[in-house]
Amino acid sequence: MGRIWLVLGALMGGVAVGMAAWAAHGLTPDQAARVAPALDMQGWHALALLATGLLAERRGGRLVHWAGGCFFLGVLGFAGALWWHALTGGSLGRVAPTGGMLLMLGWLLLAAAGARRA
Repeated sequence: MGRIWLVLGALMGGVAVGMAAWAAHGLTPDQAARVAPALDMQGWHALALLATGLLAERRGGRLVHWAGGCFFLGVLGFAGALWWHALTGGSLGRVAPTGGMLLMLGWLLLAAAGARRA
């Protein structure tokens, strides 16, 4: 199961690079500024998913998989809501804050998984 986090992390990282290029060349400066935090979070959490996958392969356990799920869903919510707002001007309500909370929870779960004895 750890491979899923490795694959999702690699795909998320690749998509972040493509979206960053598009933001730099295809969006207005205002739109690009509004999606910059989304790109930052997506890039950092792509790396977090890679770390999660490596820990899952090495140790396993439910906590590490919960962390991976929080990272993945958190990026979809947080970054997705920021992209939506930048491109449409609309709001997705509490989706971005919920995504941010999931990202923070993912880090806590990853810390707990790493602290557990093998």
